[in-house]
Amino acid sequence: MSGYIFGIVALLLAALFVLLSRRRTARIMDSLATMLTEAMEGRFPAESFDESRMSSLESRLAQYLSAAQVSAVNLKNQRDQINGLISDISHQTKTPVANLKLYSQLLEEQPLSPQASDCVRAISAQTEKLESLMEALVKSSRLETGILALHPERQAIGPMLQRAVEQYMPMTREKNISLSLTTAEGEAVFDAKWTEEAVCNLLDNAVKYTPAGGRVTVSSRDFEMFSVIRVEDTGPGIAEEEQARVFSRFYRSPSVRDREGVGLGLCLTRQIAEGQGGYVKLDSAPGRGCRFSLYLPRG
Repeated sequence: MSGYIFGIVALLLAALFVLLSRRRTARIMDSLATMLTEAMEGRFPAESFDESRMSSLESRLAQYLSAAQVSAVNLKNQRDQINGLISDISHQTKTPVANLKLYSQLLEEQPLSPQASDCVRAISAQTEKLESLMEALVKSSRLETGILALHPERQAIGPMLQRAVEQYMPMTREKNISLSLTTAEGEAVFDAKWTEEAVCNLLDNAVKYTPAGGRVTVSSRDFEMFSVIRVEDTGPGIAEEEQARVFSRFYRSPSVRDREGVGLGLCLTRQIAEGQGGYVKLDSAPGRGCRFSLYLPRG
């Protein structure tokens, strides 16, 4: 009889132990879930967790989340500082750049020697380059930090492509290059202003490196998940080993470093595409021109 009673007591104690263990596990899991939820929402209060009452795992997770939150705050502060610095530099250089452009124009109107005229044209060209560089840097930094947000919406691609192509018609006529918009069909989800900026960057790149007598072709086509905008040229092309680097900031191929440019246009285009859930692809080979494909989500 005593053995029977002892067995029942043992079973009750075992059941109680299991129940307490499950409650403790549930408490720990609830605590971890609370930590992770508050961390994802950016409001993890490490001081609200009493380490003396926490398991070793909870303690280590709390330390990790606290460190991660500090790192995220520091990273955001650094990005804000960089963006503020670029904005300040851009603002402070506007007046000097405008003055340089004005003085260059005044000098060009004066009777000058051939050597002096060459110097004035060089100053004017470098001033334009500096202005373009500052504008591209500001756009890129503000996109990265989210200060300038993209607002994609479903709309037709054609009108945006038409506007972009028309901007480059005078330049192509002056350079004796054929520029055509062959197809402009379909719809996609995109920010019209920023996507036009991306297409213009691709057009600028194509027109810049296509020799006289060449051609630049723009087209669009719908696929099941994406609409693709293609800008193709008959320029010198890009070697395969360089193609992964052309979208990097300030990268310029050694073969075109003597040409005008700052190496930010393609980087900005990639940022715009990725910010809308799209991407950019390059197909090229030396002597066969380039085909840039900008993919935009359809839904």
